[in-house]
Amino acid sequence: MYGIDIYNSKNRHITIGTNKEKENSLDINKISAQDALGEQSNEFREGKLSITLISKQKLSLFKMLRNNRPAFAIGEELLRKIRGHDIELYLDVGRPYPPMVRRPPSPGRNLKNISMNSWKVEITTPVLITWHDGKSRLCADSRALKNYTKGYRYPLPRIPHALDKLAKARYITKMDCMKGFHQYGFKPHSMKLLRIIFHMRIYEYTRMPFGIKNAPAHFQRMMDIIFQEEILEGLMVAYIDYIIIYSETWEDHLQYIDRVLSKCKPKNLRISLKQFNFCQQELLALGHKVSGLNLEIEHNKLEAVLQNTVPRNIKEMQYFLGFASYYRNHLKIRFPT
Repeated sequence: MYGIDIYNSKNRHITIGTNKEKENSLDINKISAQDALGEQSNEFREGKLSITLISKQKLSLFKMLRNNRPAFAIGEELLRKIRGHDIELYLDVGRPYPPMVRRPPSPGRNLKNISMNSWKVEITTPVLITWHDGKSRLCADSRALKNYTKGYRYPLPRIPHALDKLAKARYITKMDCMKGFHQYGFKPHSMKLLRIIFHMRIYEYTRMPFGIKNAPAHFQRMMDIIFQEEILEGLMVAYIDYIIIYSETWEDHLQYIDRVLSKCKPKNLRISLKQFNFCQQELLALGHKVSGLNLEIEHNKLEAVLQNTVPRNIKEMQYFLGFASYYRNHLKIRFPT
């Protein structure tokens, strides 16, 4: 009787001796994503993997992901601030603070949750959005701040051109930064511009909230800096908080994922495990159905337009023209008859 060490996510030592003991050994063909990543990754699901992967490929993928565990945000763990990329906001005027208005009591629960995550500290007017299931989300009404904030010009990638790079890719992986902007910090001078006023106290954001002017441009620039080498080498596409990795071979794809995740760890950039799609041959990304062979319009977006009536006013016409402009590469040119 002797003991051996095998790949075992739960750190169990298996002794092989009698037939009864062999029945408890690890069968590589029955490895699930849950077992391979361990109990601490309860949000990972086998459905995130391509069904074409064989057991050997799954095992090598799981091992690489375990080595990059700090790059993932799992469950309700606190998000850290991205290192070295704090934002400074500049105004054209003084203080664009609107007067306080009456608010319902529900924001108190949201403030407690957000304060626990250190996204605000006690010191923009709040807007409470209630979802159909009764849950609510606290947002900042930053329209006044947006009007007086100096613009920050930085180009975003053109989505059709970015997705065209995926031509001939056999393996595609999509990542999403966990609560993207909330990982981005402010410099101390800018925090006072993001105040939320209540009848009892004042709060201000310490992280970038959604809806702030220049937020997408700042985040895009940060992603381009962090992943400059990978983008220039043509192994990934970064669009704000989306990351798409692509390759023609399995070995290259595994190496590319490892490179990207290794860049996330030292910067405290956390990837959402729920939005992680591993090694797919076809997936939905940035409003398109993407594969190495085709680039198509997402069907539900197309059906939503086709089922609508002919535009009857300026607003409906603007909506249709915006859709047609976004997907113009997929539309056939029609001439007057």
